[in-house]
Amino acid sequence: METWIVFTLLAVVMQSVRTAGQKQIAKKLSVEATTLVRFLFGLPFAIAYFVFLNDIHQESTFSLGVTFFVSASLAGIAQIAATLCLVKALTIRNFAVGTALAKTEAILTALLGALFFSAAISPLGYLSVVVGVAGLLVASNWRFSWQDLLQNESIKYGLGAGLGFALASLWIRDASLSLTVEPLLSAATVLVYMVALQAVLCLILILWQDSSQLRLIRNNFGASVFIGFSSVAGSVGWFTAMSLQEAALVKTLGQLEFVVTLLITYLYFGEKISGREYIGIILVATSILLLLWAT
Repeated sequence: METWIVFTLLAVVMQSVRTAGQKQIAKKLSVEATTLVRFLFGLPFAIAYFVFLNDIHQESTFSLGVTFFVSASLAGIAQIAATLCLVKALTIRNFAVGTALAKTEAILTALLGALFFSAAISPLGYLSVVVGVAGLLVASNWRFSWQDLLQNESIKYGLGAGLGFALASLWIRDASLSLTVEPLLSAATVLVYMVALQAVLCLILILWQDSSQLRLIRNNFGASVFIGFSSVAGSVGWFTAMSLQEAALVKTLGQLEFVVTLLITYLYFGEKISGREYIGIILVATSILLLLWAT
């Protein structure tokens, strides 16, 4: 099995774990504070991972150029903006349309990568992306009217989320490839910088909006540490995979998270899987097979 596939699977598992933790702590904290927890408590783990890899590879110094700082900074800001768009889509009527459109991240990554990042993939790779996104949209019971298309703000926020996450993925890869070091170490470097930047930005936002949230975060210290660790573990998977393979293909394989979530729902919670969801699973599975064939 190729290394990028292993790291993508790690990302899928840890992202699912992190999401479960965030859903629990979000009952006690604001959306902004929950977002801050992910970065603030993840930073020590990110630094420890970087130091560990740097000691192994004995890279005492390496150059961080303009490309690294610009791309990593833009990636961090895009990721925060995408998260806020997604949360906003959830608060608007007809939010299902917006959240479904956010799942077009993989196809937007492929298109933007080809147009602006010299990251074209094979025709079979593009087909795998399209089939995977179609599977997610079908399973999401995605439908809208022309009136929705023209007036529904959820669509704007959903596409904004998909666009933000797509750009973040491409800029992460761009920043990582700008470093002339081993891929694992370059990915860890981007991770430390981005998490630090995002922690600072989110902390400033909390202090400006509602500083009392900091006390609530302290009261939920254990859960915050868990979220921070699982978040960084997931990011290690995503960042490393995108340092080794085109971001669009990594995101396509990452759609396995949807299948895993449905299976957990069925096997653990005993909930039924609908016909549309079965079709979605089949399409996502088909996209994964096409992806493996393409690579």
